Amino acid sequence: MAKKRFPSTFVPTPLFLLLLLLLLPRGEAPPIEGPPSYASFAFDAGAFPVESDYDYIVVGGGTAGCPLAATLSEGGRRVLVLERGGAPSEFPSLASPEGFLPTLVDTDAPDSPAHPFSSEDGAVPNARGRVLGGSSAINAGFYSRAHPSWFSLPRGPSWDMALVNDSYDWVERAITFRPVLRSWQSAVRDGLLEANVTPYNGFTVHHLAGTKIGATTFDSSGRRHSAADLLAFANPDRIRVALRATVDRVLLNPVPPGSRRRNQQSSAAIGVLYRDRLGRHHHAMVRPGGEVILCAGALGSPQLLLLSGVGPRPYLSSWGIPVAANLPDVGQHVYDNPRNGISIIPSIPLDHSLIQVVGIPTGEDKDAADASFLEAASNIVPFFSPPRSVFLHNPSSPLYVTVATLMEKVPGPASVGSLRLASLDARDNPIVRFNYFSNPEDLDRCVVGLRRVGDVLESRSMQEFRSVVGWLPWRGRGDFRYVGPALPANRSDRAAMEEFCRRTVATIWHYHGGCVAGKVVDGDYRVIGVGALRVVDGSTFAISPGTNPQATLMMMGRYVGRKMLAERKEKSHRRRAPWPPRRHM
Repeated sequence: MAKKRFPSTFVPTPLFLLLLLLLLPRGEAPPIEGPPSYASFAFDAGAFPVESDYDYIVVGGGTAGCPLAATLSEGGRRVLVLERGGAPSEFPSLASPEGFLPTLVDTDAPDSPAHPFSSEDGAVPNARGRVLGGSSAINAGFYSRAHPSWFSLPRGPSWDMALVNDSYDWVERAITFRPVLRSWQSAVRDGLLEANVTPYNGFTVHHLAGTKIGATTFDSSGRRHSAADLLAFANPDRIRVALRATVDRVLLNPVPPGSRRRNQQSSAAIGVLYRDRLGRHHHAMVRPGGEVILCAGALGSPQLLLLSGVGPRPYLSSWGIPVAANLPDVGQHVYDNPRNGISIIPSIPLDHSLIQVVGIPTGEDKDAADASFLEAASNIVPFFSPPRSVFLHNPSSPLYVTVATLMEKVPGPASVGSLRLASLDARDNPIVRFNYFSNPEDLDRCVVGLRRVGDVLESRSMQEFRSVVGWLPWRGRGDFRYVGPALPANRSDRAAMEEFCRRTVATIWHYHGGCVAGKVVDGDYRVIGVGALRVVDGSTFAISPGTNPQATLMMMGRYVGRKMLAERKEKSHRRRAPWPPRRHM
């Protein structure tokens, strides 16, 4: 007798979902093997003196800040890292892939490692890292380098590609691993190839057109590695990390009228003012020749510049903030990569997986210029009310089910947003508007990407995840049990596809801009018109690099640190050089 299967019209009841929840394996954090590498020099900010001085002050111990600080400490200089969150070891859920979604959903605690915010347009939920390691400590762990063309963008920095590749290698030796593909990821890989997202590039950290398996920052035991692990390379005698340290503003002094720097700089950083978790204020000052480097992310860095008096003069004056440098583009040119896709309850059990396989359009694809990247995941997904968008856009039931997702991300994008202050308190998120799909080009890319998602769903590789029509297996191929909206039945109906894009838009957490290179910082990431102050993070990006920015951000921290050490060494040599002997007439 044929085994009964759920019909395609089956709707899970609350009792069914509750039983499913009880039967599903729940992930646990892998065992901790010892104290983290930074344990000997990371302390609560309350333990730091009220006033102290350093050669380099790194504001933000995140994806770029940790490798930057570790590198700067190698030069023998005193380095201070100010991180507004705690250590990853304080949040066991961060250590395993199973903790990814709960971390992004359970953000009510004031010290949550994922600090929630919503964009004004459509109130699309989002999150920013608030923990040592930054967003690399709370993300899906996918690691992939930027496309080589990203390094030759107009108005961008002039990159030393030998040092770029050396910096990537430095990161990858420490925290990247080859993932093991299981059922859903393998099916997506095969489905992408059936949908002509070719060639197949296998496992690679490079950005290559076609279908590929990227690296992961979760090791073979399932333990996460993040930018915080790169602090293992720091000189422990020359670095200190202050946890739960909120920087209120950068301290700026005007450049004296007679100074030789007066023509290029109106002011210079002399330190920062920060507070510990008890509200006590601390001054961290820079020594002669030192610098303040903002690594506070695409929201935090432009916010701190504005609070410090660096930004558009009329806007700062409206807040009563003394203007130190008139830079109209601070907080402008802000972008987020819109994400759309589908989620299904598969007809067979699935292993938990985060993003491992991506599809990147090829140059031979007639839609390549307008297409988007395709990614997938399978998770035990929480359904909460009010809705909290994670991989699902509108979860509604307070239970857990295994859900498989297939999504597309619009690269670029062309739609431009902006950021402004919500208050004069640095602890408050700024107000951000991304203006999703305000540029028709992004909507075109979304439609093309979702059509390709539909092609993957119709592939032979996806058949096993469909439910069966009726009670007998030979009744037909069945259909998917969707969680949330399904793609329009007629994918050639452009109006319906555009409406689906607008209705289901979500973030993939790759927001960037606000301190864009060539507008706010120069090619060496120095803030234009301000001495001893740089910004080194995703706020300087006009375009997010490749399928995922974390690899490039960590590389960037290492790269800029190496460049800064070389600059300081060269200046030191020039100061010590003897005067040339006088020539006798």
